[in-house]
Amino acid sequence: MIRLRRLGFAAALLLVVARAHGAEGSYALDVLPAEHRTITDPFTGAELLFVTTAPTQDSNLYFHERSWLADSSMLLFHSSRPQGGLMGYVFATGELVRLTTPSGGLGGPTAARDRNSIFGCRGREIVEVALQIQPSDDPATTPSTVTATERVICTIPEGVNANTALNENADGTLLSAGASFSDGRQGIIVVNIETGEVREACRVPNEAYAGHVQFSRTAPHLLSFAGSPDRLMVVDLRDGSVRSIHRQMPGELVTHECWWINDTLTFCGGYVDGQSHVKVINAHTGEVRIVGAGSWWPEGTPSELARRNWWHAAGHESGRWVVADNWHGDIVLFEGRTCRMRRLTYGHRTYGHGIHPHPGWDRRGEQVVFTSHMLGNPDVCVATIPQAWQREAAEAGEEPAAAGPRAVTNEGGRTTAVPRKDPST
Repeated sequence: MIRLRRLGFAAALLLVVARAHGAEGSYALDVLPAEHRTITDPFTGAELLFVTTAPTQDSNLYFHERSWLADSSMLLFHSSRPQGGLMGYVFATGELVRLTTPSGGLGGPTAARDRNSIFGCRGREIVEVALQIQPSDDPATTPSTVTATERVICTIPEGVNANTALNENADGTLLSAGASFSDGRQGIIVVNIETGEVREACRVPNEAYAGHVQFSRTAPHLLSFAGSPDRLMVVDLRDGSVRSIHRQMPGELVTHECWWINDTLTFCGGYVDGQSHVKVINAHTGEVRIVGAGSWWPEGTPSELARRNWWHAAGHESGRWVVADNWHGDIVLFEGRTCRMRRLTYGHRTYGHGIHPHPGWDRRGEQVVFTSHMLGNPDVCVATIPQAWQREAAEAGEEPAAAGPRAVTNEGGRTTAVPRKDPST
């Protein structure tokens, strides 16, 4: 276990205590006409809702961020269109909303865990923007009304620059962000959402840090970042410890981690060039299991191997599903209980070209959002899981892969998958 720094959070470096401002007034947001389009995947039968269809570059939030509002009324996304930036899709009407403030746009956004708010960075300020949506009965003639109420949580102190998206912890008390410091090193800051207090969680050498800062979905004191040479690094805010939870073998691929359930993270990786399973690791024990197997064969071309191996993966907080993408833009699901793979939709990217899908979850475990090139431009697409699949997954039981469908041991760089005994036998 690697420990880079130990600093009790209660005694951690207090960067600033910023008095949280009250509401700074409300303002109406621009609402644009719907441009959505719905089709059915011809191979899988899944319903595909293209939230955007304009000839611009539109993309979903990064896969480990919350992009649906708490009541599922709006989806957040990014757009390169004029006066775009952060935008929202209103599910009730299909309209689009420009999510900005009178003092500027919002960077590094994430949707709040338990209320219809967005957290984002505006210059050196971290702000919360609460949204109230009044859908129109006839949006073609009268646009819906979306009202924003803004609160400045804090101002990041001089000498510290946030450089990742914000991420909220499991009990809704803290936000995290990767940061660069005036001494040239990198690290993580955490912000108390109620008081605006900013503290340093950890600081590491530049070569040991690669961003991807995110909180556990179940333990409010645990967060992770992408490190080097070991990718999977976890910080415990209770004592400030920074540790590697998986010692990488030479040549081993470990990438695109995402917190799941029971203090586990999904990630993609393998021990042979071109091979990448979807795996799940216990953050406390370091035990690794395969939830979605990739494939490898000596004669496979890079393009062929990329069709059968995985690059980004995220599990829904219910434990029922894990979604993954590949370099061809195929979106697949793995059942959390059985590890059964289902191809949700095909062909949303040309191999070697374009934005990766980066699939993420809705709040209910019913829909997946990703970036698609199927219509010719990068568009935001939402795929709905067929109800028949949901019923079958429910009948299989709710025990997730984190409980152990396959144990994995590393022997001289080789991966050994051991099937777990079925408890019913």
